[in-house]
Amino acid sequence: MHKLVSLFSLILFCFYSLKAQQTKNEVLIELDKKYEAYSNVAQSIWEYAEMGYLEDQSSALLQKTLSDEGFTIKNGVAGIPTAFIAEFGDGTPIIAILGEYDALPGLSQKAVPERASADKAAGHGCGHHLFGTASAAAAIAVKDWMTASNTKGTIRFYGCPAEEGGSGKVYMVRDGLFNDVDIALHWHPGAQNAASAGAALANKSAKFRFYGVSAHAAASPEKGRSALDGVEAMNAMVNMMREHIPEKARIHYVITSGGKAPNVVPDFAEVYYYARHGKRDVVLNIFDRIDKAAQGAALGTGTTMDYELIGGTHELLPNLTLQKLMHDNLTKVQGITYTEEEIVFADKIAKTMGYDKADLETAQSIQPYKTEAKAFGSTDVGDVSFTVPTVGMGSATWVPGTSAHSWQAVAAGGTTIGKKGMMVAAKTLTLTAIDLLANQELINQAKAEFLERRGADFVYIPLLGDRSPALDYRK
Repeated sequence: MHKLVSLFSLILFCFYSLKAQQTKNEVLIELDKKYEAYSNVAQSIWEYAEMGYLEDQSSALLQKTLSDEGFTIKNGVAGIPTAFIAEFGDGTPIIAILGEYDALPGLSQKAVPERASADKAAGHGCGHHLFGTASAAAAIAVKDWMTASNTKGTIRFYGCPAEEGGSGKVYMVRDGLFNDVDIALHWHPGAQNAASAGAALANKSAKFRFYGVSAHAAASPEKGRSALDGVEAMNAMVNMMREHIPEKARIHYVITSGGKAPNVVPDFAEVYYYARHGKRDVVLNIFDRIDKAAQGAALGTGTTMDYELIGGTHELLPNLTLQKLMHDNLTKVQGITYTEEEIVFADKIAKTMGYDKADLETAQSIQPYKTEAKAFGSTDVGDVSFTVPTVGMGSATWVPGTSAHSWQAVAAGGTTIGKKGMMVAAKTLTLTAIDLLANQELINQAKAEFLERRGADFVYIPLLGDRSPALDYRK
């Protein structure tokens, strides 16, 4: 009798598991049916190509897309006009899905496999038009599943502007907008499909401004004090400093203003600096040394100096409980298959990067799961990850081998190659959110790991301090 009861229980378990799987499969089918609609949203944002804190049309389109699907919208959050939260449902658990939509300056590009400017100020070299759209698509798909399955909880889309150096999410974290969230999900466009543990560098950035005295550079140079001299002296000292910082640290700068004419001693000059490392404490130390170099440069050139903090982000805190779950779901979804037309486009793009042809297998397959990663770039998702258990993935929205922040990335992002990869991300985020909403124990495990990794004594201190959002940093 006991064996019969056990057998019946096993059959019942398998029945409900199969039914749940069928339900998830139906959700994915519905996502496929909306491919054209989401492609149009992504294409519109790609064409807007709006830079950080200037994403008025992009933000409005995503808000409308979610509002039309029954989400309640709170816009202008954290003192940022283009930031918003879209919410559906009530109660716990609360699952957040992050979306970005800012473009990069100087990367205007048509959706063609050769360098051709679209005559815009910016381009989506990091694929954030796909990022925001896929995340919105996932939020809507999860909402539909919650309604159909009568599942309690809350799904939230966080509209996050100015990831590219503007640290938009940091202000949202600082304002407590993630304090009641159980789990945060995100993704990023890329050149392969992977959901291994991620890593990111902590970052602190500022614009250093030097003020001098203008004069005729030939007739009365002794009356002048060159602000550009201040910038160049600072850069010389920082470049010498590179030998004496940790090997894995990174410092970058660009002179954003250096004067207007050689025969006028410039009374104003500006240089924009980034400092990065895998640990925020090291970044803070390096930034302080950069500041001292700037002070010394001003003293030595007879100029004055001040700086404006622009951004500051934490490193990324991994969560392997969530990461394995997302990897398993990405494996179920799989990658994309190129059409003949897409293959021709991809091979032409590959040649511009020094390859004979595109490695299509990379776009089709899923990268092996890894528990560690090397950090290269920075993201304000780092601050979210120190506030709430956070997990991410990447999908092949670009031709394999493509570097982020390149015209090749912009070009592919404006084609069906980018949009197919976008749907891989939308599906993976959807399945992961459904699993979490249906299994509180997974959330409990993720939270336990989160608290252990973060440490009992952790206190969140934003690297950008108490400054208000740098809404004009791209102007």
